[in-house]
Amino acid sequence: MTRRRTQDAGTQDVAPHEAPRGGAWTRRETLAGLGLLGVALPLSCRHPAEAMRTHDMERKDVKDVVVVGGGPGGLSAALMLGRARRKVLLCDAGPRRNAAATEVHYFLTRDGIPPQEFRDIAREQLKPYDVEVRDVRVRNIERVGAAFRVELEDGGVVEARRVLLATGMVDVPRDLPGYRELWGNAIFQCPYCHGWEVQARPWGVLATSEMYLDFALVLRSWTEDLVVFTQGAFPVPEARRAQLARVGVRIEERRIRGLVTGAGAHGAALAAVELEDGTRVPREVLFDHPPQRQVPLVQKLGLELTEEGFVKAQPTGETSVPGIFAVGDMSQRMQAAIAAASAAAIAASMLNHSLSLELAGPVSEG
Repeated sequence: MTRRRTQDAGTQDVAPHEAPRGGAWTRRETLAGLGLLGVALPLSCRHPAEAMRTHDMERKDVKDVVVVGGGPGGLSAALMLGRARRKVLLCDAGPRRNAAATEVHYFLTRDGIPPQEFRDIAREQLKPYDVEVRDVRVRNIERVGAAFRVELEDGGVVEARRVLLATGMVDVPRDLPGYRELWGNAIFQCPYCHGWEVQARPWGVLATSEMYLDFALVLRSWTEDLVVFTQGAFPVPEARRAQLARVGVRIEERRIRGLVTGAGAHGAALAAVELEDGTRVPREVLFDHPPQRQVPLVQKLGLELTEEGFVKAQPTGETSVPGIFAVGDMSQRMQAAIAAASAAAIAASMLNHSLSLELAGPVSEG
């Protein structure tokens, strides 16, 4: 069954301008006069006019786009960019986010495929194009001139005109006995990924706020035996109680002491949810959306985030730092393989569009 677990811009180029006559100083000349020319400024502090000064950058390896993350999102973006004849580097490192998954679901033509087989096929299909795949972690990204200096953990340095991030999210397990052992075996986030395989069994759902009561109503499609565990985190309005009761959903407001585990066919199995007074509520499946955070690289870039902690991106995928795009789980609540691949395809096409316009230069009248 599928489980998702995480481990762990460039501005548009313009023609270089010369220093204005009459004694005015450019930003570059001012920095040189202060002895700060070699200092790397934060990405969000660079002025677009500096984007043309690329001759100081190491040019050992030059790519149109560096894609960070080799899951469905990163692979989809790399494929589209490769077919657009772009030079692409795809960097992938660490366990995949759905590392405990045995199958990928509701990806059309690939429903039920093992995640590693999915990735192997995708990598094989990248080979006809100018897409290089490296199993290496990206250590740092900084803007230098018109492009980005991408430092790899193996010591390599790559110049990229654009960067596309597809790094997923880090799920933070609940501090409940049994939670870590059951994560991915009996505790899931997405019913569309896991619900069919465990349908019609005794389910539970952790509801940390009132909005998750709606999620409980969605889960009711897969099972007639559902308990909502609120842990007393919020008062449940009487109207919502009545609504849930109409479809047979029970509410349990006592706090959870721990999760009772047993042996299952593919690892730990859930036997019951134990409450603070020792009462055990028999359950076989538990749904939860634990807290999430961005991977360290994204945190270091200083990208603008939403209130929920997702990277804030335009419909094109571009982030608050021009030239850096973000796709997939890191920038959206709908976290699934096919959703990440779709978002990446849109962002890659928009990114290629911007590179094409950049090459042509501005429209000049007359």
